[in-house]
Amino acid sequence: MSDSTPTLVLTGGQVLTVDAGFTVAEGVAVRGRDLVAVGSDAEMRALAGPDTRIVELGGRTVLPGINDSHLHGAAYGLAKPPFALDVGHPTVGSIADVAAAVERAVRASRPGEWVVGLGWDAGYLAECLADPQRFPHRRDLDAVAPENPVCLTDFSQHMVWVNSTALRRCGIDADSTPPPGGVIDLDAVGEPTGILREAAGKLVQAALPSPTVAQRRQAIQAVVRELHARGITSYTEPGLGPGGAQTLFGGLSTDNWTAYTELVEDGELDARVSVLLLPAPMGGSADDVRKGLAELRRPESADPRLLAAIGVKIFGDGVPPNRTAWMNEPYADGGHGALCVHGTTPALQVAELREMIRLAHEAGFQLGVHVTGDRAIDTVVDAFVAANTAAPRPDARHYVIHGDFIGADSLAKLAAHGYGVNMNPAIKWTISDLMDEVIGTERSAYQWPVRTAVEAGIAVCAGSDAPITAPDWRQGVAAMMLRESKASGRQSGPEQCVDLAEALRAYTISPARQDFAGEWKGSVEVGKVADLCVLDRPLLDLDPHAITDAEVVMTVFDGRIVYER
Repeated sequence: MSDSTPTLVLTGGQVLTVDAGFTVAEGVAVRGRDLVAVGSDAEMRALAGPDTRIVELGGRTVLPGINDSHLHGAAYGLAKPPFALDVGHPTVGSIADVAAAVERAVRASRPGEWVVGLGWDAGYLAECLADPQRFPHRRDLDAVAPENPVCLTDFSQHMVWVNSTALRRCGIDADSTPPPGGVIDLDAVGEPTGILREAAGKLVQAALPSPTVAQRRQAIQAVVRELHARGITSYTEPGLGPGGAQTLFGGLSTDNWTAYTELVEDGELDARVSVLLLPAPMGGSADDVRKGLAELRRPESADPRLLAAIGVKIFGDGVPPNRTAWMNEPYADGGHGALCVHGTTPALQVAELREMIRLAHEAGFQLGVHVTGDRAIDTVVDAFVAANTAAPRPDARHYVIHGDFIGADSLAKLAAHGYGVNMNPAIKWTISDLMDEVIGTERSAYQWPVRTAVEAGIAVCAGSDAPITAPDWRQGVAAMMLRESKASGRQSGPEQCVDLAEALRAYTISPARQDFAGEWKGSVEVGKVADLCVLDRPLLDLDPHAITDAEVVMTVFDGRIVYER
């Protein structure tokens, strides 16, 4: 084979290049790690040599390798067996089911050993659906785990359900003061219910046994194998650092950066991972950011095309289902939520958050800020603008993470500065019916206004937020096109639907831009890296309801076939 002959040709298909014009080709040629030709079936066949592997597509679709732009890879791996029980829907459908799973785990454990699980969602628990006043309680777990401490983190990872043994083990009682931004739920007699919200969850999660770096490597590799089977070749790891030390199993801790760097050094990381550093915890302060950035500096990896620390993550507020997103208008049952940063008043918290953002901006980092409520989003966007006014940076590419209720004014400001928003369409699909009760149908229909953001001139990125939802980009694309609910199937805010091209851009070229990598990945164009996803059917003109049925049959990473069905 000559130096110019392709090593791999895929031809006779529907190649959605996701280039600027959303060009559709018939085939693509790969040599080594690069894409060397894109064009017609005849052109691709003419390039092939005797040793070229030719894949006959038969009309199937080729996409750029999918880029999940918000996926907690290490945490997702550690949230699975053997590290944690699966207590999510549809594995469990009731509090009784959760208790039964815990009871089985207790029987397999030693007395006093932690039982850890993840994924429960009160919106799918039968007892909670039958009685809106019913909520998971420590007594539900006490009955099956009288001697073993139990820690069950909910699907959003913003709430923890524990038993009485765990509360005693961690010294939590009615007089305990939660960390800033945290809430310890109390019952009618003033005793802890076993529900810890937001930053209060780390009071228990910090006590869990920590996996070794070797175990973290194994968890990451297992996730990468799963991602290959889903056509995903790139993802953003949104938060690794000292601020994640007290998360579940340290899923956001600096130890995971160590695991990633070791994998790169040993040639064992088959994904492109962009990392947001996490200098401060939820409920943190500007001082935490200073100390965390000093500890982290700007870490480097052996191959920045495989692993790169490109930004800083900050937590702004909570999440709407927990009524902890900071909203202008009250929730249906009262309250406005709050910022989850240090400060005893809203004004002090706003000042603290602005200082946290200023510090990371002036340190030269891209900022990704977790923020969901409209009042909190406006605060963050104004802080981006203020930081840039004081210390101009022409291409910082800051972005709002989640941005559930982002309004037109904030979208216009983001667009004017080349900043972005990272949304989660599969979460919309999962919780839209629940949100009707939390914030009313009008605000629920607006939540995650993808079309409005696109029309404002923003390159919207989409991510699964795994382990919050499975890293299924097909579901995300369908959700962006349909805005249908998982539970009822009804549409929620159909005016926010987008077409297939915009939905695919949110999982390919737009995240590449977010990663400062749009010049070399994110589309099927000559000169870019050979990262490809092949589906078993033509995607153009497919009914959006059928997109989730499309199967990944091949994934190419760095010019190598890493998955083939």
